[in-house]
Amino acid sequence: MGKKEKEKKEKPLDKMTAKELRELGLSIGGITGVHGMNKPELIAAIKQERGIVDEGRKKSFDVRLVKAKIREVREKRLQAVEAGNTKLADSFRRRISNLKKKTRRAA
Repeated sequence: MGKKEKEKKEKPLDKMTAKELRELGLSIGGITGVHGMNKPELIAAIKQERGIVDEGRKKSFDVRLVKAKIREVREKRLQAVEAGNTKLADSFRRRISNLKKKTRRAA
C-alpha cells in the first residue's frame, strides 16, 4: 500500500515568527540584510520578492516615525518649560500623549 504524502502548506506570512521569516528570506535568496530587518520589513520584502500585492489592506503605520516625532515634541516641551510658557508646554504634553496612544493602537 502506498502512503499519500501530504504537501506541506506554508503558514501565512503574518502568522510566522520573525525567525521563520528570516529563514524564508534567506531561502528565497533575492533579499539582502535579512538579519537586520524587523517583522514588518521582512514581510514586505518577501511579498515584494514573490510579487504579492496587498489589496484592501490599511495603510502601513510606522511606529519608528511616530516615536521620532515624540522625541521632537519632547524637546520643544522642555524648551517651553524652561522659557516659562506653561500653556505651550501643556499643549505639547497633550500632543505627546496622543502620539503615544497611536503607537499603542498600532501594536
